[in-house]
Amino acid sequence: MAERKVTVVAEVGLHARPAATFVQAAAKAEGEVTIAKPGKDPVNAKSILAVMGLDVRQGEEVVIAGDDEMLLDELAAIASAP
Repeated sequence: MAERKVTVVAEVGLHARPAATFVQAAAKAEGEVTIAKPGKDPVNAKSILAVMGLDVRQGEEVVIAGDDEMLLDELAAIASAP
């Protein structure tokens, strides 16, 4: 599995609209895609409840993992968007 480490820039972190956009993009993957805070267990990036349950705030780093390199780049861009 490939990984991307991203710092979340949005003021609201990865909540509400940014989380919904992230999950919608992750849902395009045929295989497993996960997101995690460093040192924490990864969660299913296709689940809005799991992503919001991470409580990712502005300035925190996340690790996004999956098999589709292009999709990981897209997810990293969403997570790091202001």
